[in-house]
Amino acid sequence: MKAIRVQHTGGTEVMEVADVAMPRPKPNEAVVKVAAAGVNSIDGQFRDGSLRTPLPFIPGQEGAGVVTEVGAQAKTVKVGDRVAWSGVLGSYAEFVVSPEEHLVPVPATLTDQQAAAAMMHGLTAHYLVNDAHKLKAGETALVHAAAGGVGLLLVQMARAIGARVIGTASSEEKAALAREAGADELIVFTRQDFESEVKRLTGGKGVDVVYDGVGKATFEKNLNVMRLRGMLVLYGMSSGPVPPVDPAKLSAKGSLYMARTTLAHFTATREELLARTGALFAMIADGRLNLRIAKTYPLADAAQAHRDMEARKVAGKLLLLP
Repeated sequence: MKAIRVQHTGGTEVMEVADVAMPRPKPNEAVVKVAAAGVNSIDGQFRDGSLRTPLPFIPGQEGAGVVTEVGAQAKTVKVGDRVAWSGVLGSYAEFVVSPEEHLVPVPATLTDQQAAAAMMHGLTAHYLVNDAHKLKAGETALVHAAAGGVGLLLVQMARAIGARVIGTASSEEKAALAREAGADELIVFTRQDFESEVKRLTGGKGVDVVYDGVGKATFEKNLNVMRLRGMLVLYGMSSGPVPPVDPAKLSAKGSLYMARTTLAHFTATREELLARTGALFAMIADGRLNLRIAKTYPLADAAQAHRDMEARKVAGKLLLLP
């Protein structure tokens, strides 16, 4: 089968199209023919060595497709099932092998591309507003990178709850997309200071919660724009990791709360994964949540997809179509 192979870590040039052996399932695994694979920042972190995995490897953590083979002990999937997944390394390929517990059923109301685009970003947005900080109607949330893959979905979910959303974006074009998604206020951080703008927009009170996938570049100012006992949820580090924090600083800034979350801990059981994906897919199917699939690429153009992702010029989800 065709797959993208990384034999040594580095820039986008290390991803090559290769003929590799077809995967075979272990007793509790299934082989899936990949219809669409999501492109995510974590893929670039594995590719460049920021996150480590044994070499060589096939990148990609997310996708959707049809089960073609199951292991002898598999009970929750069968050949012919349409499924989606996240957290399964090796998705940049024509076929992927996955533990059956990571595969979720895709309803007939969703396309393969919708399902692939929804998994990592959609599940992340869902746990952020429902669990990491359970957002309530009337609260004010600051959403960084509001036109990003997670951001656009997070804005929609927050507005559906009845929260006020202040978003940040790098350009007027991206700000317009976030407004279309429902953000009440947008701050273009390349020409406005988000700290002073948030204080102005909240009358100096600050926001109830900051949802931040940026990390290092926004961290210090985040602590200055939160209300008394406000919550900072860090779910990513696109600008780099946050430096060590003295807990006394959180006290001095207003007895603030801070969490560093990751999706795997909010889909830790099969029951939670199914409940979260079921809710997410229902929101997409009935039109409460709009997915923005910005661009699709053939598998061989995976390097270009990474270049586009890292240039941050494309707002929305990028997909590879094997």
